[in-house]
Amino acid sequence: MTYIAIIITYVFIQNFILVQFMGLCPFIGVSKNSESALGMGMAVTFVTAVASVVCYAVYTYLLIPFDLAYLQTISFILVIAALVQIVEMVIRKMSPSLYKALGIFLPLITTNCAVLGIAIINIDEGYNLLESFFAGLSAGLGFTLAIVLMSNIREKLELTPVRKVFKGVPIAFISAGLMALAFMAFDKSLLTNLGLV
Repeated sequence: MTYIAIIITYVFIQNFILVQFMGLCPFIGVSKNSESALGMGMAVTFVTAVASVVCYAVYTYLLIPFDLAYLQTISFILVIAALVQIVEMVIRKMSPSLYKALGIFLPLITTNCAVLGIAIINIDEGYNLLESFFAGLSAGLGFTLAIVLMSNIREKLELTPVRKVFKGVPIAFISAGLMALAFMAFDKSLLTNLGLV
């Protein structure tokens, strides 16, 4: 699979939020305004890209040679937790307002199944180091695209008259469902039509 095909696959065809429904907690929790949504998206993109490379290296050069492949999930979670701690410290120093806006959702990147999911998918798909990086980067960009789109919708919904029973999270889930339907229009035939497969 070419790098462009990997990017298109994980941004549009296999979007972790809107197609695979992974990482919904920060998607709903942080998508109330565009600034925090973009910050969360960039943090997740960084973590998924770097975690994909580090997890590939740990799996290929540590777990496989020592016949410890059964420790894959635990070791990947440890790698992700360490990366999230680094991201949290950097955001706290560089942008205290973003750190405050992200709140509890920043440490929750550690338990975000999308981050662990892409690391495991890279191994299952047999991607090499560079393909793993592109898959992780693309998964993060797909997450960012979805959460920024959702934040824009939710900001507009705040100004729109909505029945009381649907205000807040219910209308957010309905909007997310409609976005998911739109993203499901992308499928593998897109790669074929573009001549990437």
